[in-house]
Amino acid sequence: MALDSAKLIVFLQSHNELKIIDEPLDIYLEIPQLAYIEVKKSTSKALLFTNPICAKSGKRFDIPVLMNVFGSQKRLDLLLDKPIPQIAQDIRNLLAFTPPKGIGQLFNKLKELYTLRYAFPKYSKKRGLCQEIVQMENLNLFDLPVLTTWEKDGGAFITMGQVYTQNLQGTQKNLGMYRLQVYDETHLGLHWQIHKDSQHFFHQYKQAGQKMPVSIALGGDPLYIWCGQAPLPMGIFELMLYGFIRAKKPVLCPCITNPLFVPNDVDIVIEGWVDTTQMRDEGPFGDHTGFYTPIEPYPVLEVSAITMRKKPIFPATIVGKPPLEDKYMGYLTERVFLPLLQTTAHGLIDYHMPENGVFHNLIFAKIKPQYPSHAQQIMHNFWGVGQMSFVKHAIFVDENAPDLTDYESFGTYVLERFAPDKLLITEGICDALDHSSPTFAHGGKLGIEAITPVSKPHFKALSDEELWQKCAHLFPNAKGLKQYFTHTPNPICIVSVDKKDNIFNALKANMAYFETLQSHLSIVIFVDSINNALDNPYMLTWRIVNNIDAKRDILIASSLVFIDATQKGKCDRHLREWPMDTNCNPAVIKRLQEKGLLDDTNEAFLEKYRILD
Repeated sequence: MALDSAKLIVFLQSHNELKIIDEPLDIYLEIPQLAYIEVKKSTSKALLFTNPICAKSGKRFDIPVLMNVFGSQKRLDLLLDKPIPQIAQDIRNLLAFTPPKGIGQLFNKLKELYTLRYAFPKYSKKRGLCQEIVQMENLNLFDLPVLTTWEKDGGAFITMGQVYTQNLQGTQKNLGMYRLQVYDETHLGLHWQIHKDSQHFFHQYKQAGQKMPVSIALGGDPLYIWCGQAPLPMGIFELMLYGFIRAKKPVLCPCITNPLFVPNDVDIVIEGWVDTTQMRDEGPFGDHTGFYTPIEPYPVLEVSAITMRKKPIFPATIVGKPPLEDKYMGYLTERVFLPLLQTTAHGLIDYHMPENGVFHNLIFAKIKPQYPSHAQQIMHNFWGVGQMSFVKHAIFVDENAPDLTDYESFGTYVLERFAPDKLLITEGICDALDHSSPTFAHGGKLGIEAITPVSKPHFKALSDEELWQKCAHLFPNAKGLKQYFTHTPNPICIVSVDKKDNIFNALKANMAYFETLQSHLSIVIFVDSINNALDNPYMLTWRIVNNIDAKRDILIASSLVFIDATQKGKCDRHLREWPMDTNCNPAVIKRLQEKGLLDDTNEAFLEKYRILD
């Protein structure tokens, strides 16, 4: 079931999954921050803003903004129109293809191969629906309702752009999803990172001394944009995955001013060329980690044409603290690509990336260990395969573990099997957005093997009050303490501190005393007191896995493990700038409340997800 934007809106309305907002709202903060709050609700809807405005310029846009299309499990299932397990099974069957035995099996195999006919896009020579209006003069990107999400952002940026590129020879195509900063009327920043296919293509054009064609499509079938972030192997055109899932060939039309092709049924296309000799500072921007990323140089697209439908819809999404729309997009990626990961990680049964681990920061994996060091082998496998190589922290359990999404049971299982000598600390490539690594895109990684039960017969957990009395004076500038999983032999003790200096220096000076507490203490994690609530494990997990570098921030002493998840600075030998959180603007939230658009949002909800912090 392919859906262009017009059909999508009717489809969402028919399932009561769309909220239409006719109130004029500003593209600066108001629209995105309303969507940011909406998507966190258990009853969230997709939002169609019919009257976007720019209060600063006085401009009113006649292009509606559509947001939160992927923002619930129900909408994800509806949009796919096919069970997610079935998609994964289809891929598994394809990967496990073997010569048929017997006439019955022959027909089944032929049926599997027949589905591949949809994987190859159809290239049309005709103008597409997305080219009903063609602009090649007096171009102005500010005529599009491009949002500014966070008040510290370096400007407005396109969040749902399908970025189409090809290699120098034109033999390899790529569809990516990157943020696109609007510099002026005709220039966009291309935030493709060092490990992306588009970046590899860019270097080919640069070495050849040629400009690189780039086209950005907006709208059309929502599955296009999901395919753009799918972790396919180098050289596989992402729209092949679209055709495979939809069982329908995507129809592509030629661009007007460059040699690229884009889907015929998208709403808006921005065509252009990149001068590979020029770079421009991009950012800062709040991103999906929930933190601002620094200003760094990236390639620049000079726009040569803007085409669109007569009544286009402008799609957008939100990045920031979880949970957000990428929770559901990431879940689909996780499920669909499990069979592909299993082909290289022998013994992998299942894996899961919790939303508050922002995917690359935390992963749980269930394996069937078959020989010594099998778990460590799979850890290294994960850190060497495609986008899995950006994972910072991985916890591995055996086939007897509970469901990986049952966090209470899973946490208990892990902590009943946790031992310092089963930690693997190494280093390697990190996501370019990671802020806690000592150097750009390279830092520590942690693997935890939790397979063999531990015996700690003399361990006795104390109450928070008792433990505070025994060791608060030893924690540097401690402000509070709370324990989790005290029913296990390895409780997690979270200590909030008003950090003044390197935490580990003070700990080492008192380590002899700490070792006398090994019957009451196991894992201690330090967080800053200024931006953490000790009774909010969801957001604590988010901050902890964002804020640590395993090689620098983990101290092991006998059976004790100390983790420093505070902000880092020179005292920690961290010389990179530490970023701010992405927080909503209180004045904007108040205006939205006064307009009656946040009537179902209370202070407890805002605090739960640290929306204002």
